[in-house]
Amino acid sequence: MDRFYKERFHIQKNIIRKIAPLREVNEIIETIRGELRGIIPNAMEVCILLLDPDADRYTSPLQCALYEKPVNCQSCKRDRPAIQKVIQKKKAVVVSQTDPIRRQDGSIIAVGSEYAMPVFVEDRVLAAISVVIQPMTRYTRREFFLIRDFADILGNIILTAKYQWEITQEKIQISQKLSNLAPFVPGSVKQMVDKQPDLLTRKKERKDVTILFLDLEGYTALSSNRPEVEVNEIIEKMFSSFVDPIHRSHGDINETSGDALMIIFKDHDANTNAINAVKAAFEIIDRNRAINQSLGADMDPIDVNIGINSGAALVGMTRFKGLLNTRMTFTATGTVTNIAARLSDHAKCGDILIGEETKKMVSDFWPAYNLGAVNLKGIKNPIPVFSLLRDLDPIEN
Repeated sequence: MDRFYKERFHIQKNIIRKIAPLREVNEIIETIRGELRGIIPNAMEVCILLLDPDADRYTSPLQCALYEKPVNCQSCKRDRPAIQKVIQKKKAVVVSQTDPIRRQDGSIIAVGSEYAMPVFVEDRVLAAISVVIQPMTRYTRREFFLIRDFADILGNIILTAKYQWEITQEKIQISQKLSNLAPFVPGSVKQMVDKQPDLLTRKKERKDVTILFLDLEGYTALSSNRPEVEVNEIIEKMFSSFVDPIHRSHGDINETSGDALMIIFKDHDANTNAINAVKAAFEIIDRNRAINQSLGADMDPIDVNIGINSGAALVGMTRFKGLLNTRMTFTATGTVTNIAARLSDHAKCGDILIGEETKKMVSDFWPAYNLGAVNLKGIKNPIPVFSLLRDLDPIEN
């Protein structure tokens, strides 16, 4: 028994050490989930389901590993009996007979029993840890204690994350968010210069970046059919909803032109930049879908078309001098940027198109669909283009 308590102590110490340097709540939750998967040998999946109604504002849903395609844990877990019992009884439950997983291709995945543990924050159940094990296996007493330990740690993390988010909301009003979209010096550039004044004189450097361009399909038709004030309110509402996902994924809003945005992901290694860009893209699509649903029934939906490309670019401060003023922006220039912009132009009906380099770095996480070699405007030769949403046969890795 002493050995068991020592093991719990060392596991808790190890997970706290791993999450201490992390700032993003999603990174922390993913780390906790990975640790639980590792210490429960029979686990098929560990899901941390956030039940807090404000959760989508300070974190993003996890993806369930039981499916062949990324599936939002919020949708695949919430209605399962174990989660419903946790919500109703506010205590841990084991459901020995659980429904198999029906994948989108019609295949059935048999699963074993499911153990669900509530995560309490100030006497409220704001999350649940769900562990599904392999058929014909059982949980051990050790695993029950370890899951409970992790639930205690997770409760404090959620409380801290929500508190930090509330402080941020008080400091950053919508007008400040929209300043990132202003036609002159973006807010992100102001912050960079405040922290590093030498950026104004520093030469551009070559870095591995991922560039995301987005534009609104249907903007022109909307402008011609609606009053200008109403159109501006809708566009501001949409762009404002994109700011949080972009910042949470470490993207810098760089350029705006009417109904288009350019975002640079440059602060991490090449793979992480690409993954962050795709995460932001999926969340932007989700935010856009929610806003479309809130619009009047007489209004056609406005799709967000996204192009993402990765590679080396010249990154640094650029000045555009005019007769009346000088505009500064921190930008990435080169072929990688041009292709990202053309991919966005080529996308239709709210698609996410990615270049070949991006595909190589994210294909382990998201299926990509091969659209073949495509002629893009301004690009000399056809280039391979892949969709993250189009329903074609996934390419072979």
